[in-house]
Amino acid sequence: MARFEFVTDWHFEAPIEAVFDALTDSLRWPEWWPGLVDVEQREAGGEGGIGRVQHFVWKSHLGYYLRFDIRIARVCEPCLIEGVADGDVTGIGCWRLCEENGGTRVDYLWQVRTVRPWMSLLAGVARPLVIWNHHAMMRAGAVGLSRHLKRLPTPVGQAIE
Repeated sequence: MARFEFVTDWHFEAPIEAVFDALTDSLRWPEWWPGLVDVEQREAGGEGGIGRVQHFVWKSHLGYYLRFDIRIARVCEPCLIEGVADGDVTGIGCWRLCEENGGTRVDYLWQVRTVRPWMSLLAGVARPLVIWNHHAMMRAGAVGLSRHLKRLPTPVGQAIE
């Protein structure tokens, strides 16, 4: 099984609460995240979304699909969302948010291993392409989320820049 650890850093000129809300509303991610084909709720979860399970279908830039469930394991509003992946890949994903330079910094850690034999083979032969693909998908997500955040209504009492 191939193992991967990806670290992604994003910065948005938006309040931390707005970014946190967008990241926790993953059923709407396909509206702004290119490559995310579908998100389907499997289990509702409890307070703060702990235990919620959603099924994700991604289409990579390389043409293959990834299908996996994410079970929310920890949430600390508005600073942390951590989930456990199970499906074509298994592992953890962790979003950490903090206020920075008048906006929000987002750090994402994705530690996974492949499950399907063809994926392990692909990773062994074309690891640089798999890494490139992940980073390209995350860049597209950052652009999409930035556009999404700019379309949100401005909270009362805040000026539009």
